[in-house]
Amino acid sequence: MSTRQPMKGVTKIFVNSASWRWFQKIVLLIIFSVVLNHLATKDSFPGNDSYRFPIEGFLSTIVLSTLIGIIAHFNFEFYKKKYFSKKVETSTIIRFMVSTHIYITLMYIPLNFLINIIAGGQEMVLYYLIVGLLITLLICFVFIGLWYAQDIYDLYKRSIKDAEITIESGAKVTKLTYEHIMCFYIENKIVYTVKKDGSIIHTDFTLNELEEKINDQLFFRANRKIIVHKDAIGQVEKIENGKLRVRLKNTIDYDQITEINISRYKRKEFMDWFQ
Repeated sequence: MSTRQPMKGVTKIFVNSASWRWFQKIVLLIIFSVVLNHLATKDSFPGNDSYRFPIEGFLSTIVLSTLIGIIAHFNFEFYKKKYFSKKVETSTIIRFMVSTHIYITLMYIPLNFLINIIAGGQEMVLYYLIVGLLITLLICFVFIGLWYAQDIYDLYKRSIKDAEITIESGAKVTKLTYEHIMCFYIENKIVYTVKKDGSIIHTDFTLNELEEKINDQLFFRANRKIIVHKDAIGQVEKIENGKLRVRLKNTIDYDQITEINISRYKRKEFMDWFQ
């Protein structure tokens, strides 16, 4: 009993570690390279009388795939830190994919010239270079999309539910998850955070600074004085001059929060966001 339990613990740690994920990537890369190069030409096709292992193509694919993996990894980490950690949206995902494929293209062309020189310096045909690039980009699009789909989905869930903001209030620092915040409002040049339980914390932020920090899929700058959380909204009412009146679910003893007016200029933007 005492011997098995430590072994289970070691196995669990290994399976859940980043090392295990990298091990999976390496195994998949090797399998992909072997299969691809065995299907590439007649001589390398299994069962052929003149079969030989496609060592040159295999090594080239390994090198190219490794470089592509490094490019995708660093670009994803950049987008994760700068964009995805705050908000995950379709336009940002498209920008990540497009920029990754541009970097791959910039790497692919000089790499092919280098491999050609090492292989004997035969004259490169532009047609085959372009076709090879297009096939590589297509394969990359599928594999990178599949590879990072779960990571992007996890970041999306975290950005709309588990994300938190650090509220600095003088010497005090409070961490609040988005789901516990009703709104932010300003009064006498001081910005306050209203929690769902009705309690209020004053902050050292300006509303503009908060607007830059928070997820705008969940929060909306209703006017110059208030940023409201989508889940805190109880009712939206049309009023005069094309304006909207927003009532929150919880009643707060402060007029500007009890009824929030949306100007006719921001009406469409608000409704697109709210719906």
